Amino acid sequence: MILITGATGTVGSEVITALLPTQAGNVRVLTRNPGAVLPDGVQKVVADLGESDLAPVLDGVRAVFLLTDGLHIAAHDQRLIAAAQRAGVKRIVKLSVRNVGHDATDPITALHRAGEEAIRASGIGWTFLRPTAFMSNALNWAGMIAADQVVYAPFAAGRAAVVDPADIAAVAVACLTEEGHDHRVYELTGPDPLSPSDQVAILGRVLGRDLRYAEADPAGTLAQMVSYGMSEEHAHAVIELFRSTVEPYNSEPTGDVTVVTGRSARSFTDWAQAHRNEFPAPEAGQHAATIEESR
Repeated sequence: MILITGATGTVGSEVITALLPTQAGNVRVLTRNPGAVLPDGVQKVVADLGESDLAPVLDGVRAVFLLTDGLHIAAHDQRLIAAAQRAGVKRIVKLSVRNVGHDATDPITALHRAGEEAIRASGIGWTFLRPTAFMSNALNWAGMIAADQVVYAPFAAGRAAVVDPADIAAVAVACLTEEGHDHRVYELTGPDPLSPSDQVAILGRVLGRDLRYAEADPAGTLAQMVSYGMSEEHAHAVIELFRSTVEPYNSEPTGDVTVVTGRSARSFTDWAQAHRNEFPAPEAGQHAATIEESR
């Protein structure tokens, strides 16, 4: 049995899609939402990594895809690791962040680093996936694009080799189901280093719209996240993660997607083409954007 945490999020849902149908009946999903709708062939378990008894969740599980977020990353990782040790789990594939391997000290990176260290010390086989920022974070701009064709985002000087979550999922599935990935770290990127302005320009070409990028003040972006209901501490941690795009290593593509999957990482242009219908037409737009923690 393979356990998937974070299964209703951007990457977790892609992992489920990539596992099915070949692993139908062999996939268990942990979710806090009893109303979560999942595909056929998946067993749903309603539990909370921070509070629930995890023994029933891990009963019969041999491999875990561990995706935790927010300010409880390390604590949730450690609870699951302890339960996994007791259950005899053989392998944990953890979704981390690229910054962990580059001495970054922002809060979210520090929490992922602590989670990685706990897994290393557990004696369980492990693989760490360290992606750069997700291509799908551009969907947070959909409301702004529909409203006035202008994208406001901080850190104009930042450049990241953004990665398609579907590529992350493909790597995760290989690591969960194949041999040869224990004690390996994969830095997952797309093929091209792109600034926010570069991404907006590509979206404009794909959507056939005259889009413009304008740099936003990080403090304003933080205030916006708080206005959407995120705690100030969490919003600050996300902003500091965004800030890492100005570090040179985030602009350097790797070949790890190809090493694991045998195919090239998807380009941002291809991702935008595949998701173009998720950017509503201007007349349907409202000036709003949802903020999702990026990696």
